[in-house]
Amino acid sequence: MYRKAMENLQSWRLKSGRKPLIIRGARQVGKTWLMKKFGASEYENTVYLNFENNRLLEDLFTGDYDIERLITGLELFAGKPIDSENTLLIFDEIQEIPKALTALKYFYEDAPQYHIVCAGSLLGVALHEGTSFPVGKVEFMDLYPLSFSEFVMAMGKSQLAGLIEKNDFQMITTFKHEYINLLKQYYFVGGMPEAVFDFSQNTDFDRVRLIQQRILDAYEQDFSKHAPSNIVPRIRMLWNSIPAQLARENKKFLYGLVKEGARAKEYETAMLWLLDCGLAYKVHRIKKPNLPIKVYEDEKAFKFFVLDIGLLSCMVRLQATTLLDGNEMFKEFKGALTEQYVLQELKTLNNMQINYWTNENGSSEIDFVLDNGRQIIPLEVKAELNLQAKSLKVYRDKYSPKLSVRVSMADYEEQEGLISLPLYLVETIKSMG
Repeated sequence: MYRKAMENLQSWRLKSGRKPLIIRGARQVGKTWLMKKFGASEYENTVYLNFENNRLLEDLFTGDYDIERLITGLELFAGKPIDSENTLLIFDEIQEIPKALTALKYFYEDAPQYHIVCAGSLLGVALHEGTSFPVGKVEFMDLYPLSFSEFVMAMGKSQLAGLIEKNDFQMITTFKHEYINLLKQYYFVGGMPEAVFDFSQNTDFDRVRLIQQRILDAYEQDFSKHAPSNIVPRIRMLWNSIPAQLARENKKFLYGLVKEGARAKEYETAMLWLLDCGLAYKVHRIKKPNLPIKVYEDEKAFKFFVLDIGLLSCMVRLQATTLLDGNEMFKEFKGALTEQYVLQELKTLNNMQINYWTNENGSSEIDFVLDNGRQIIPLEVKAELNLQAKSLKVYRDKYSPKLSVRVSMADYEEQEGLISLPLYLVETIKSMG
């Protein structure tokens, strides 16, 4: 499957002053596959090392950080020589051996000629537990579920994906029914690589649901296996409350939906655990859309999303026929899925700060407010063709943004600083402003 992240890895390889690279992302978003594919396509040799439950590697990194000694040990472990110019070293689940994380500093300082890519599903959790980290000595890359255009590519529709990349809005409008059908499929299948690959081969929605349920079950097992036992019940309650949180018209997170009488302080650690694992995303409210936008964040008001729209639709047991046929019973939750989808697309865009805005009395809300480093863009989300956007009018009258965006199922249109963007073109926001 095509992943845009491969281009980032190719750029990293050729970069002068290259540092060891750590790929962050939730379990099962394709980190291991991506690293191996990168090694196979770009290097003569790949040495793959999985640090999970590996006593031999743990012993190797227990000693000093002499790079020559470490390379010799890794060669003995892998059973092959490691040529610094033509070998990719892959350290998977690196958080399992904290001293291996520390060793990255010495690889960068003493032997920068080695090409090292690392990954860890629970890396964020490990760091919060006090693991020594080589600050400034490594680079990061975030990996998310497949975006909509990557899904389109996986379905064998590379020309349709190419039109999105080119921003060919006229041609896209001509073939909009194909994009709409693919978008409906994406709402169900989502972007988890195993689910997408199986669907591309079998076009079987029932098989997809089994895969998604298996992934959700694995996440539940991770809660018990890796989280402190005293917060496991709270992690589960938080996780299971997300669909109900998103189903509300006002999607601001309410602890009362987790448990009656619940307070923020009781769930801080559990929430941090979900965020650090990459299983959830937090989007904070801003009080006013001024730069720097971080200064105006309201820490107490936020929305809480899961990592993947397909997993969300599985969590609520949404049927394929309901999604594909536009069943009326689905109408109330359609807004939740649509906002989840838009957030998921925005997360894949580089250097994009994502917040949302409400006025003081909460009567007007902009679903997302984006800071792309050049300007602040309000983004209104509509699940259907309805283009009435009272909140966006309030926002525009109050702040006079140069550019505003409204996403819906309507066709592309641009007028007086307002762009109407079809939902299947959310990623084109990266080239705006």
